[in-house]
Parts: sequence; C-alpha cells; structure tokens
Amino acid sequence: MSLSPDRLDRFARHIVLPEIGGAGQVALARKHLVLVGLGGIGSPSLQYLAAAGIGRLTLVDDDKVDTSNLQRQTLYNERDVGHGKAVSAKRWVKLFDPALEVEISDRRIDPVRAAALVEGVDLVLDGTDNFATRLAVSDACVKAGVPLLSAAVGRFQGQVGAFAGHLAEQACYRCFVGDAFDAEDCDTCAEDGMLGAMAGWVGSFAALHAVRVLLDNVSGFGDPQWSRVNLLDGMQPGMRQFTIAKDPACKGCGSGI
Repeated sequence: MSLSPDRLDRFARHIVLPEIGGAGQVALARKHLVLVGLGGIGSPSLQYLAAAGIGRLTLVDDDKVDTSNLQRQTLYNERDVGHGKAVSAKRWVKLFDPALEVEISDRRIDPVRAAALVEGVDLVLDGTDNFATRLAVSDACVKAGVPLLSAAVGRFQGQVGAFAGHLAEQACYRCFVGDAFDAEDCDTCAEDGMLGAMAGWVGSFAALHAVRVLLDNVSGFGDPQWSRVNLLDGMQPGMRQFTIAKDPACKGCGSGI
C-alpha cells in the first residue's frame, strides 16, 4: 500500500517526523480502531484519531446529544442536540475526511455485543462512564486478543492506561479495578462536575497513546507501555505514571477465568 499524492500532502507533518515517517503513516491507514463512548473523552479523541489517518473506525455509543454535553464534547454543535451521538460523530468524520471508513453501533454494550465489536480489530479505546461497560469491554478484549486503551475523566483529574491482558505477563483492566464494579455504579459528571478542557486533555492524550500502540514494531514512536496508567492532574497541572501488576486470580485474564 502506498499513499496517494493528496494523502501525502494531508499527512506531511507526520511523515517528516522520523519517529513516524511514511511507513508509520501507511500503517495507520491500515488499522482498525473501535472507539467505545463518544462523550467527553471520545469526542476529542475521535477528532485526533481521524486527523491521524487511522483508516477504519468503529464508533460506539447509544446516547443522544444533549445541550449540557456541549460544554466539553467538542465534536457536536447545537444542530446535533437530540440526535444520536454515533450518527452525528460519523457525519463529522465523513465531512472531515471522506477517505476514512466509518462504521457505527448505537446499541448499548453488553458482554455479547462487546465480543462482536472487538473481534479482529487492532485496538479498542474505551472512554465510557460506567464500570459495567468498561469491564465487559475489557473481558471481550482479553478473549479476542485485542489491546485496550482505557481512559476516564472527572472534575479536574483523568487517567489513561494501556492493557494487554491476553499477554502472559500483562495486566488487564479488571486487574486494575477488581470485580466489585461490575454493576453500573460510576459517579457521573452531572453529579460531580467536570472542567471541559480536562476532557479535552484526557481525550487528546488518549488519541496520542492510541497512535503509540498502533505503531508498535512499526516506527520509533511505537511504545504501548502495557500495564501502565497515566494520571493527569488539572488542579496542580502535572502527570505521573504507575504500573499495574497482573493478578494471577483475575477472572478476566488470570486463573480465575
């Protein structure tokens, strides 16, 4: 596969980076990424994932755009209010870059649907807001042998972690949070509040890390950093990172399966 002249021009600022180059850009064009959740994290993530030239995107969200979303979900505008997020997001991508292949799913995620969505893809980026969905997606990724980027944000803090629980020495998301959160019991930003720009920071960082994962063994920028979680602090701006150990008894990726 080679890039056409118009694609070379579009991605010239990537291609001149030695850490990405032409080989990296071609690799991105061949990748299939599933983005679960098109809200505060998924909205800015999608903008940069599409801008990076990831060739095939599956967009998953069963929600509709609400006026209160516009404070942080920069993908949408007032004309989208009342319309499905997945449909609105697909329209944005096709207007932004018609060459990208876009599929949508506007049905609520459960373990069966999660398994069907992740089968055969290169990477899943989960930006949903409840643990039941996150754990269903994580378990499906482990079973399918697909890496997972998990991102979360609330108030002035965020986190982005890369998981490859299907690998013998690497943790999965369930190793990180445990089994106590299989119920849909996450706090919501409606209850706790959220700085809009914080969602943008976490979402764009997740997109950057997605490019790292997709370019593993392809270019110098590829570095998945499996089992490591990045904490982003917006109150006293800074970041720190810690590593999650694989739980041998984990029912998602260990002997507890």
